Formats: sequence, C-alpha cells, structure tokens
Amino acid sequence: MSIIHRYEKNPILTKDDVPYPVATVHNAGVTKFNDRYIMIFRSHLTSGRSILGLAESDDGFKFKVNGKPFMTPAKEGIFQIYEEYGLEDPRITCMGDEYLITYSAYSRYGVRIALARTRDFKTIERVALITEADYRNLVIFPEKINGMYVRMDRPHSEISPWSIWISYSPDLKYWGDARLVMKPAAYHWDEMKIGPGAPPIKTDQGWLNIYHGVFQTMAGSVYRLGVALHDLADPSKIRGVGDDWILEPEAEYERTGYVPNVVFTCGAVPEPDGMLKIYWGAADTVMCVGTASIKDLVDLCLEHPRAAV
Repeated sequence: MSIIHRYEKNPILTKDDVPYPVATVHNAGVTKFNDRYIMIFRSHLTSGRSILGLAESDDGFKFKVNGKPFMTPAKEGIFQIYEEYGLEDPRITCMGDEYLITYSAYSRYGVRIALARTRDFKTIERVALITEADYRNLVIFPEKINGMYVRMDRPHSEISPWSIWISYSPDLKYWGDARLVMKPAAYHWDEMKIGPGAPPIKTDQGWLNIYHGVFQTMAGSVYRLGVALHDLADPSKIRGVGDDWILEPEAEYERTGYVPNVVFTCGAVPEPDGMLKIYWGAADTVMCVGTASIKDLVDLCLEHPRAAV
C-alpha cells in the first residue's frame, strides 16, 4: 500500500477547469502565499507546446484557475530565443518575501532551466537562464546554506546516467562547485533515470527530497515517486534513500492519458500538523493531490535505505 494517501476526489484539476483552451493540466509547482495555496501548472496547447497557468485554493484541494495564463513564451530578448517552444514543469521556492520559480525553457536549441521571481503572483520578473542545455528538474532549497544558494538538478546525460547533482551560487545567476549526489539504482524501480521533484522540505532530521524515478518495461516507461533525506548542514551528503517507492501509477487517471503510467511531482506543501500535501501530474493529463506523514517519509529513508550512489 502506498505511503501517500490519494485525495478521494482526484483529479483536482483537468483541462475542463481552465477558462481558456488547453489540452492538459499537469506537473504543477505549489506553495502557500498569504495563507492561500498557489498552483502554477503546465498545460499543453493544441499545438503541442506548453504554457503555465495559475490556480488558487483555500484548502489545498479545491482550486480555481485564473482567467488567463500566468506565463507564456517571452516576446523579446534572450528569453524569447530560448522559450520559443514553450515553458514546462515549474517549481516554486519561497525565499524570504520572494517566490523563486524555475521552469524548463524549450527552443530549437534544446531545453534549459530559467529562473523567474515574484512577490505577489501577479507580476513576474525573469531573472536568468541558469543552465545550459540539456538540464531538467531544477529545484532550489528554501534557505541559504553556509551563505550560498543551493540547488539540485538532473542533467540529461548518458555519461553519468540521469543522476541528481547539487551546486551552489552566491547570487542565483552563477552556479558552481557541482557534484553528483544520487544515481539510479541498478535493477531497481528507478534504474533508468531519476530527478528532483518538489523543492526540498526542511525537517529536524534533514532535507526531504521527493524525487521521481523511471523504470523501463516491455510496455514502456513507468514513472514513480521516491524519497531521499539530505543532511541539513551539508545537503551534498545523503543520510538515506528510501528503498521503496512512495507512489506509483495505480488509478485509472494515472495509467491512461497523454503519457500513460506517470506520476510526476513538482510541488509539496508541509502542514503544521506534520502532514505533507504532495501534488502530482497524472499521465501528463490531470493534476492530483495526496497526503503523507513527514515522519513516515523520514523513517523510510533512515530505516529502509539503499545506497545513494
């Protein structure tokens, strides 16, 4: 049985909930702002390219979508060049009074990660393109560590196959001191590739990293979710990786859709009662939510671990 308990009214958002034409609603970053839940979701257009929309909720379950898209490809400057084919898979990190948004920028030159920021989710400032091609799944830690910003990402590479790396920055624009921290495990549920999902969540025991892992079958790829625990003072050190997955495609809306057999998270919100709301795109088609005990997730990493590399 999954460690994550699905909300009984999943999916919580579909294309029919969006007041402008889209083909999907999936892979959303979620955060709290002024005691409300903010969701920035990805949608395919009927062209096949993606834009980002915004929805709001009082309880984290019932969301209402704004009347127009939140972000569409830039019309000028360097962002116009590298966002030509669309915006995908946003993550949101609260840092002081700012919210940092990372997203995949697609163009004829491949995929790069872009960084934007907002204070009110009404106005948005594009800050920088913070990777070269071909990077995906970039998450920023919600506080500086040893005076530096910290991020995890996943280069799309067969050299060190689809592994999670960590790097550091003094200013959010220029990143370095990169090192590999976690690899797929051979003949395991995440053996094909892995990538960070939600921005890390601080606990007393360490930083929780909800990540996705992919397993190749004769019928195609299966995307599941797992969890790792990073050291608080030095997140390049991993205290444990849970040996078992925490969520796999089981419901019909996860097994059938635009991309079958996918659960993919870009956001999770910790609650004061020790529970975690985890949001995931199902089959690259709809948005879902479930809850899990933060303690249970930490225990899985510490009591039933496997090697990180």
